[in-house]
Amino acid sequence: MKKISMMLVTLFLFIVAGFAQQAKYVFYFIGDGMGINQVNGTEMYRGELDHKIGTTPLLFTQFPSMTVATTYAANNGITDSAASGTALATGHKTKYGTIGMLADQKTPTNSIAVWAKKQGARVGISTSVSIDHATPAAFYAHQPDRHMYYEIGNDLMKANFDFYAASDFLLPQGKDGKQPSLYELAQQAGYTIYRGYDEYQKGSNKEKVILFQPEGGANKSIPYAIDRKQGDMSLQEIVKAGIDFFSKDLSKGFFFMVEGGEIDWACHSNDAATVFREVIDMDNAIKEAYEFYQKHPDETLIVVTADHETGGFTLGIKGKSKLNLKALASQKMSEKAFTELINNMRKETGNKVSWEMIQQALKENFGFWDTLTLTDAQETRLKNIYNESFGNKDAILKESEYQKAEPIAAAAKEIISEIAWIGWTTGGHTAGFVPVAAIGAGSELFHHRTDNAEIPRTIAKAAGYIAE
Repeated sequence: MKKISMMLVTLFLFIVAGFAQQAKYVFYFIGDGMGINQVNGTEMYRGELDHKIGTTPLLFTQFPSMTVATTYAANNGITDSAASGTALATGHKTKYGTIGMLADQKTPTNSIAVWAKKQGARVGISTSVSIDHATPAAFYAHQPDRHMYYEIGNDLMKANFDFYAASDFLLPQGKDGKQPSLYELAQQAGYTIYRGYDEYQKGSNKEKVILFQPEGGANKSIPYAIDRKQGDMSLQEIVKAGIDFFSKDLSKGFFFMVEGGEIDWACHSNDAATVFREVIDMDNAIKEAYEFYQKHPDETLIVVTADHETGGFTLGIKGKSKLNLKALASQKMSEKAFTELINNMRKETGNKVSWEMIQQALKENFGFWDTLTLTDAQETRLKNIYNESFGNKDAILKESEYQKAEPIAAAAKEIISEIAWIGWTTGGHTAGFVPVAAIGAGSELFHHRTDNAEIPRTIAKAAGYIAE
């Protein structure tokens, strides 16, 4: 009798396992450049703002499944966003700069977004940078060079996904500006293009949507969270729009990739205050997905990860065992925005910007001589850079991967990092671990150390997609 009972229990468990709820609604968040220390640093920064030593957790770090992933490329221990984006999208390692193709840079490989589409799900691809940038492109395009922006834009229409959202196309008429407009090609392919979240909300129910930031915004990216002004589009609004779009017909389920692309850009320029605001901003976008999950807990999977670490970010410098992360709260704009402010001062004064004007700008936007005390060496450094920069007609700008900075802006950013006791080892990528967090249907599959190429295959297993 006992033997029969055990057999029945085993059979019951087998049946339950066989009918385990698959993920019908999948959110896949990718924080570009967001390594372990970017996450830990953000939480410790929040902790200091809450007047404690320790962390104030982000939402996604409290998900029940939490692990780390490696990120190497097929041809290098340190990856780039094209190779890592392709791994995260297709489950295949590839070479630097390659989008949606195998390491031979000839053979196209389909992404998890295509796997989902083939299973009948609706698909959305979104980012805070341009839609043809490396990470989003890896989910729909197949090109040997990530800089083939116009060709990638054409691939967007060929993929025929349901919802795209980003800042814009980078080269809507190609490098020469003479190619057929991607905007017109998109409309011919049946897409309705909305400019900004407000315009999307006022729009009618459309089958296929592209959401770009409002007219007048830069093509490259939406504004950093730290620089956001009234009317600027946010990553949180992109996620809200996507959820609204998919919620009009939930019968087919959906796959929705969301990239926080500007974490990476701020890391490339070693702008810590901007990095922390970007991580928090992506967490706010994740909250929108979490609210959806709470309404559909048995059918929703949320996965959060990153493509690689950027900057070699360290919590602590010069061998000193101390942190002062709350100092970063005194920074009111990014290095990029402060550069624009200085440029405007140059134009308004005919390049006759006084030291007192620079001091006031630094006081208002970095807290120097106000909430933050400078050492004599730091103040002398700023004064010397001012004399050198404004003594010449054309300043020699400090270059990082995605921007050029006024020397005084670059120095201010470096000094506030010194005050916060944090450091950077590079302006490029590193091979550091990246976080992987998951909640919902199938999240228990994310319980061990993994690799970026394993993540889409694990999601496919949870969602019942057929991986290729």
